[in-house]
Amino acid sequence: MLHVDLDQFIAAVEVLRRPELAGKPIIVGGRGDPTERAVVSTASYEARAFGVGSGMPLRIAARKVPDAVILPVDQEAYLAASETVMATLRAQPGATVQVLGWDEAFVGTETEDPEAYARQVQAAVLERTQLHCSVGIGDTLVRAKVATGFGKPAGVFRLTAKNWLDVMGSRPTKDLWGVGTKVSGRLAKLGINTVAELAGTDPQELVPEFGPKMGPWYAELGRGDGASVVDDTPWVARGHSRETTFQRDLTEPAQVDDAVRELTARVLEDVVAEGRPVVGLTLKVRYAPFFTKTHAKKIPETFDRDEILVRALDLAMSIEAGRPIRLLGLRAEMTMPDDARKGHTPTRGGW
Repeated sequence: MLHVDLDQFIAAVEVLRRPELAGKPIIVGGRGDPTERAVVSTASYEARAFGVGSGMPLRIAARKVPDAVILPVDQEAYLAASETVMATLRAQPGATVQVLGWDEAFVGTETEDPEAYARQVQAAVLERTQLHCSVGIGDTLVRAKVATGFGKPAGVFRLTAKNWLDVMGSRPTKDLWGVGTKVSGRLAKLGINTVAELAGTDPQELVPEFGPKMGPWYAELGRGDGASVVDDTPWVARGHSRETTFQRDLTEPAQVDDAVRELTARVLEDVVAEGRPVVGLTLKVRYAPFFTKTHAKKIPETFDRDEILVRALDLAMSIEAGRPIRLLGLRAEMTMPDDARKGHTPTRGGW
């Protein structure tokens, strides 16, 4: 199977629209104004060389790269480009496509020469969209996904059970797909620092720290094992979320009330389109200067907009009085169809 990942996707789409930007440091975020509160959505390789990364405050990124071209986020343009890419992948001989987000997907196929097939996929995407992609080849989804990182940019790399530990064994556990800084820190407290050490750990030894489900799963990740079939079941969102970064901190209860009402209305626009009842709400609060807290609550299944608003406002009662607020976000969880492939909403950002 293959994992196809578009190289610097958002920046590349912007270069297609403005060819004169090719080779320049490009930063995309917010409304393209570094004097406003916003974060970097993506940066070109030229900007990344200066230490700019996704999630970095836009003003800091602008200071790191004074000559950068800073552009506003244009979600519709990126979605349109993504849909063309995914249609191109589905058109490949024998391809089964599992979309992971705007810029990546697994592709399953039966072929005796996966490297040649990967090059064929790259050529097809480039011809159709003028976008470059990197391709990872693996005998599991995990290995294919991790392999892509070694192929960037615009290359092909293969990871299998045979070479997994040779390539990954000495690397820190945070290099694994699904293991971030926090989890790797918890693993380190158990004396597990490398992929090889995690691969050699008895899964049951991880249960006290991570639980009966996640403990064995992390051990499986260390070995690169797991699912080996690409699932093209239509993706269904588990929930929808929206958030707003305020250019001036909210300091009054009435301001918070208005902001929560607006967020709820925007989230419900997405939920109504799904036709599934809401079963939970999460309120995200970022206090100045940059402390974030979330408040979550399960609710009885409901389609009632007024009830959902009341419960969102109830969550807002948990906000600490007198603390300036720079960001508010609201996420609504919905019931899931029995046959759905569950996931996070790729176009709204993860929580």
